[in-house]
Amino acid sequence: MKKTPLKPKANKKISKKSEVRHPEYQYLDLLKDILENGFEKKEFNTGIAIKSVFGRMMRFNLADGFPLLTTKKVFMRGIIHELVWFLRGETNIKYLVDNEVHIWDDWPYKEYKKQMEAGKVSVMTQDEFITKIKTDADFAKKHGELGPVYGRQWRRWQASDGREIDQLAWAIEKTKKYPDRKHVVISAWNPEYVYEMARPGTSMAIPPCHTLFNINVTNGKLSLSLYQRSADTFLGVPFNIASYSLMAMVLAQVCGYERGDFVHMLGDTHLYGNHYDQAREQIKRKPRPFPQVKINPELKDINQIRFEDFELVGYDPHPPIKGEITVVGGFNEKDRKDFSFKGKKDEKVTKKNSKK
Repeated sequence: MKKTPLKPKANKKISKKSEVRHPEYQYLDLLKDILENGFEKKEFNTGIAIKSVFGRMMRFNLADGFPLLTTKKVFMRGIIHELVWFLRGETNIKYLVDNEVHIWDDWPYKEYKKQMEAGKVSVMTQDEFITKIKTDADFAKKHGELGPVYGRQWRRWQASDGREIDQLAWAIEKTKKYPDRKHVVISAWNPEYVYEMARPGTSMAIPPCHTLFNINVTNGKLSLSLYQRSADTFLGVPFNIASYSLMAMVLAQVCGYERGDFVHMLGDTHLYGNHYDQAREQIKRKPRPFPQVKINPELKDINQIRFEDFELVGYDPHPPIKGEITVVGGFNEKDRKDFSFKGKKDEKVTKKNSKK
């Protein structure tokens, strides 16, 4: 019986299928996933609709370019200033306001507004409030604080014995000396300052959305993975991708390694109802090549970091897509209770064992 000869493989078709997909499609696929598969519920404070999925991941090779989204223009100047502010351990919005970065304005004004409605402070619009922050240092010191948020936890974690622990300094020292270690984790999640668990008047403005990150060195390349418990996918996540990628690049340089990956793990991954149309518009756009970020080669000390140490090169995005910030966070005071561990059962067990 005559055998039918095998047809040669079509190399051209295979090469087309094997083309590397632009990494930004990970983000666009995430928007599509939420719109198509997200469970819709209501946001706690505003009652606005919110669609969410749970447990997603993206990965970006930082050697291939800086993952600043190109399907809409992202506010890079704000990202750099915010990261500098975090890394300096600051928690007052005055530095940001002085540099015309207003991404955190809503939260301190929200607290001021509560006092205003109670008749404790002067009546001001948010614009007037921010102008006052910029021009009056004493007012800014009193009303511009966000509580012990990211920078405070990274650089000045309050220990039980009164010390302030610099997690970031420890992480850098550890990574320089022992690159093969696996426990270099920095946490912003501190229960002492989260809602009902906090003493009245000490809570953070909002519990950390990006809660902890892990540094890893493999084959001379420094990578960083972030766990984000809550992800505002349209407005916040583009910032988070760029900010932590930039931090990974800075840490690689400061610690003396090449750039590795940024791995982004997300918990509640959502779109607010007033961002659905914007997300649909962004999905239609085709990603363009990622830009590059040049970092001042003289930057070797994290405490010397400045806005001027960074230069963005080759960024050619699609036009911006505007969306309103949804000011979330907060809890009902009626839910407050003492969550301190009483240890009564353990105490009985200890006494019982001590008699044996």
